[in-house]
Amino acid sequence: MDAILSDDLILEDDFVLLRPLVESDIENLLHFSINEPELWLYSLVRANGKENLENYIQIALKAKEQKTEFPFIVFDKITGKYAGSTRFYDINFPFKTLQLGYTWYGKEFQGTKLNKHCKLLLLEFAFEKLQMERVEFRADNNNKRSIAAMKSIGCKVDGILRSNMPTFESEIRRDSIVLSILRNEWFESVKENLKAKL
Repeated sequence: MDAILSDDLILEDDFVLLRPLVESDIENLLHFSINEPELWLYSLVRANGKENLENYIQIALKAKEQKTEFPFIVFDKITGKYAGSTRFYDINFPFKTLQLGYTWYGKEFQGTKLNKHCKLLLLEFAFEKLQMERVEFRADNNNKRSIAAMKSIGCKVDGILRSNMPTFESEIRRDSIVLSILRNEWFESVKENLKAKL
């Protein structure tokens, strides 16, 4: 099944294209890294500044080699610009689960329908091609924008993991909210509701 997650994988509709992240994408994402450092406020791996962005991409690609993650770069077809990045991670084929996250978009693309288009493509792929039973999402419980975005696509809250992990300021620990979509929910309502919002 993991053979489906190949280097030639393209997910796209009329509005957005997702393709596998590659090392040279540093040039496509550097603008955000230099000019929008606040994008990584809640991220455990900061990508602000060229050196941090290089490290961010290397970590993602190493995890891809180990087949635990599959990172994408996001291209907005409407503006003709690269918009950000997202990925599948904690991929567990025997248990038929994965997490969807490490998602960020430049300011210009926030509040547009870009995220919903991306999530529709990614969830469709996860449930209908990879045959996943559960797709999980996590966020810092203080990241209200991200939590609202996840709920708006149909995620249900599973609970809060208290003092779950360190933050970038390592002496402070974060509570992580866990949300998910189950396979039956995808086919019964989430997919059509998400399409209706587009």
